[in-house]
Amino acid sequence: MSPAVTPSTTAGFDRQGERTDDDRVDAAMRSFVREFGVTAALHMESCVHCGMCAEACHFHVATGQAKYTPAYKLEPFRRAYLREVGPFAPLVRAFGLVKKLRVDELQQWQELIYDSCTMCGRCTMVCPMGIDIAELVKEARHGMFKAGLIPERLALMDRAAQEWGSPATPAEDLPDILAEVSEEHGVPIPCDLPQADILVTAAPAELGDHTKALADAAKILNRIGVKWTMHQGGFDASNIGFNNGDLQLQERLTRAIIDTAVKIGAKTILLPECGHAYGAARWEAAKWYGQALPVRIIHMTEFLDELIAEQRIRVKPIADTATFHDPCQIVRRGGLEAAARRVLAALGFELIELQDHGLTGYCCGGGGGVVSNQRATPLRHKVFEMKKAQVEATGAQRFVTSCGQCRITLEMGAKHAHWDKKTESLLELVADNLAD
Repeated sequence: MSPAVTPSTTAGFDRQGERTDDDRVDAAMRSFVREFGVTAALHMESCVHCGMCAEACHFHVATGQAKYTPAYKLEPFRRAYLREVGPFAPLVRAFGLVKKLRVDELQQWQELIYDSCTMCGRCTMVCPMGIDIAELVKEARHGMFKAGLIPERLALMDRAAQEWGSPATPAEDLPDILAEVSEEHGVPIPCDLPQADILVTAAPAELGDHTKALADAAKILNRIGVKWTMHQGGFDASNIGFNNGDLQLQERLTRAIIDTAVKIGAKTILLPECGHAYGAARWEAAKWYGQALPVRIIHMTEFLDELIAEQRIRVKPIADTATFHDPCQIVRRGGLEAAARRVLAALGFELIELQDHGLTGYCCGGGGGVVSNQRATPLRHKVFEMKKAQVEATGAQRFVTSCGQCRITLEMGAKHAHWDKKTESLLELVADNLAD
């Protein structure tokens, strides 16, 4: 059973707890002000309102609505900066040049930074002033979390993760889950070994609906003869705190994985096919540690690429055409554009690129927690139509991605659109085509 849920809504937007409106605004403002370091301040001062970020955003392009312009999504953040920490903040307050935020404005802001932003970074990439809009949205979400003003679906997952160490399952259930997956797919999956070279983690879906991905990872690891394990101490590469703005929770979840790896002597942490898990564990963790990490953290795509390059595994060629969806956090913000394509080439695919691909690829529309936010479903479906049209334009026989969350989002979109194109996992394709 999940932890108890007692949602409270006002004007269609969610709020958590019983705080007064003034308390919520004050909590958000305090958080915003703390986030305004030199870099954030420069970004707030640099926007020239050119509109280029609007044409980069899949939500704006899919709807044509000005409110989805990425720069506009930062408006409450900008107002907090001008009133509290900008160079003319005392004058701004004294003359009332920028009004103090109201709680109803923050509630409306939920839609802009939770329902209609995946923090994909496409707007960041095209900004001529170098403003990292995606990073600022992440910081703004931190303030909204502090104010108790996040989508209730995400708040539920946050509470589960705080209680269980995972939004999917309590740690004590992991051995039974792995035993069931092992039996279902006929592959040994070690759990809680006291010593191993690789600590393997999972995304929540791999412990539920997508267990084949977990079994296929085990199949490949067993094939190369490495000593590996999953572990109750740190098994879920969840990104829930990253998405919600609960950065303290995200630090705890990521530290648990790293500390468990150190405990068992593992030199490598293998992340699942999940984009935001990659961002949280690979890049954010170094900030929390304040020093070089004691382990190597590697995404499944990197791992497969290295195994094939080192000839530790061989794959049978597939004589089909394929197109590839580039997961934002793995490719645009993570740098693994070439690695995935090398794996696809090894599999023998003739790759037909999407119109927008690689660093400029459009998001699936479900990252950053949007796929878990039921309220955002109609908007997400509009974004899916863009991706569907680009896939169909290639004429490719197969459609592949290397992010489990993207795969879930695209499958949900396909079901709604009655589209018969299957979204395939790069990991599963490798495992299904291992050569003897």
